[in-house]
Amino acid sequence: MTAATAVTADRSGLRSGQRWLVAALLPIGPAAVALLRFVLPYDTVDDAATIVRKVSADPGAQSLVLWLGLVAVLTLVPAVLAAGRLTRDGAPRLTAAALLLLVPGYLALGWITAGDALLWAGAHAGVDEPTLTLLYESAHPTLAIAEILFVFGHVVGTVLLGVAMWRSAAVPRWAAVATAVSQPLHFVAAIVLVSHPLDLVAWGLNAAGFAAVALALLRLPDRAAPRTLGV
Repeated sequence: MTAATAVTADRSGLRSGQRWLVAALLPIGPAAVALLRFVLPYDTVDDAATIVRKVSADPGAQSLVLWLGLVAVLTLVPAVLAAGRLTRDGAPRLTAAALLLLVPGYLALGWITAGDALLWAGAHAGVDEPTLTLLYESAHPTLAIAEILFVFGHVVGTVLLGVAMWRSAAVPRWAAVATAVSQPLHFVAAIVLVSHPLDLVAWGLNAAGFAAVALALLRLPDRAAPRTLGV
């Protein structure tokens, strides 16, 4: 084996290993949020006092929410970047618009979970509910900005990404549709119908769509990997 051949083989193995890693990460984030929304001890539309009361009654569920939130924060941005690399050749403008919304939206999720961490810490430390409610209501204004970035970014951005998946034909049509409808359905489940089981289904559709992206990445030949993963 020549030196050039050895380098080529090494790079090919690296690309293959990276694609397996990215493929494994892709559905984890949406699946984590699906479970998070199902076990969340309060409803999105609850007022602060009600949220504090429900969290104080079930701090174990709130602790699980924080663990799942951490998983989501660590995996959602790499997932959408990988999906965007798969769709960008066939739908460059849609992909760019989707990522411009999704990346800051999902980065803001880490800031939003600070409020949930405060709720758990207060309940775990035995802080009385009126005091904890006051603390929760006294959040820094940046939390409201983060919530707007997250809600608008991930709902509209995921719709655009689903359309990009359809336009690029990078995945089966069902996966593009599942991705596109997942977050509008999540919005309905969280705000309109207030249904945790429906929210589980909504984010589950997102996870299924991203699993299809993962399979599409794994089916690429190694020589196509640099265009897809930026290696």
